[in-house]
Amino acid sequence: MQIEEQKSQISIAIVLKGYPRLSETFIAQEVLSLERAGFSVTIVSLRNTTDPHTHPVHEKIKANILYLPEYLFKEPVRVLKAWWHLRSNSRYRFARRVWLRHLTRDFTPNRVRRWGQALVLASELEPGINHIYAHFLHTPASVAHYTSLLTGRTWSVSSHAKDIWLTPEWEKAEKLKSCAWAVTCTKYGFMHLNDLAPGKTRLSYHGLDTKQLSQINPSNIEQQAGSDNLLRLLSVGRAVKKKGFPILLEALSGIPENINWHWTHIGGGTELKKLRKLSDKLGLSRKVTWRGAQPQGVVFEAYKNSDLFIMPSIIATDGDRDGLPNVLMEAASKKVCCIATDLPGIKEFIKHNETGLIVPSANSQELMRSIISLSQNPAKRVRLAEAANKLLATNFSHSKNVREIIKLLRREVDTNGEVLKDIL
Repeated sequence: MQIEEQKSQISIAIVLKGYPRLSETFIAQEVLSLERAGFSVTIVSLRNTTDPHTHPVHEKIKANILYLPEYLFKEPVRVLKAWWHLRSNSRYRFARRVWLRHLTRDFTPNRVRRWGQALVLASELEPGINHIYAHFLHTPASVAHYTSLLTGRTWSVSSHAKDIWLTPEWEKAEKLKSCAWAVTCTKYGFMHLNDLAPGKTRLSYHGLDTKQLSQINPSNIEQQAGSDNLLRLLSVGRAVKKKGFPILLEALSGIPENINWHWTHIGGGTELKKLRKLSDKLGLSRKVTWRGAQPQGVVFEAYKNSDLFIMPSIIATDGDRDGLPNVLMEAASKKVCCIATDLPGIKEFIKHNETGLIVPSANSQELMRSIISLSQNPAKRVRLAEAANKLLATNFSHSKNVREIIKLLRREVDTNGEVLKDIL
């Protein structure tokens, strides 16, 4: 997409948990689209990155990056300097009262850290930036909220999955009341947030920019050794509890010996060691490959070399759950048939026997039966994959869904009334 130079740029700050992150390509793609739409973006990161790779989209982003103190005690002078600068401001006293009220309900180091980060952001943010846009309704939204109170800037938020379901109801309601607007990426999440603050939230799927994805260079992954009848299974996602990978391993252990299969997992995560041990215990070591976190080129070559994509998501014991994982849409973009579980957000894209197969969450037997069924029916795999690819193009394209974000941001910050040309 070619972008014409604008006479003037609209400046916004985007608050993120960390940047860059391999697991948040949808955010990076949105940032790039905002830049191409004429926005001058400052990325505000609450954490330093720990990912070993970046994606091609990160290299195209021109935004300035402001890293806030990840731990306040490591940069005390910076925090104290910000406090000294703001302490006599009339807005400071009101913002502090709000924060103290929150602290009494959530007396944690995290709450203190977000206040300190907000002080630094309010003190260091460029004067020309008059709107703050946070990704995730929990900690990034807290920093954006407090900064808004400290500076008078408007703010907005994009909510997704964990941040919706693990944030207390009182906090979500107060943030939604305070922000100018909110968006979320599933109908399921939208209905929940709209109940808390009617009319404040809009539905905006992440979508995929298939034009950008077509430019990704493959990384020449070698296909698994074996005969032509090898069933190549793939999952991409962080090894965390809500992804349900132990359920998938149990399902794989029950596949009969006459089916020749190999499963590849791509992703980092805190549960990797446990998953490896479970794989060994189930006798699957020779039939499983753990690739760890990988850049986008490696991931898309893996889609290309796969027959089935499996997303065994569950609702974790703490309530954490997936919304609509982008990896399902990525697999569909490469016409890989998908099996996924019946979480509400997932069913908005994977429709049973139409665009993939849906199985009950945390049910290894049903998951095993679905894998076996599709292993014996390549024509059905092709039909389901083609249907998912068409649905992706019609309802889940990035260019279509990012329009609403651009429209909302322009409404907040285009104070000169200049109508910027729509380039998507």
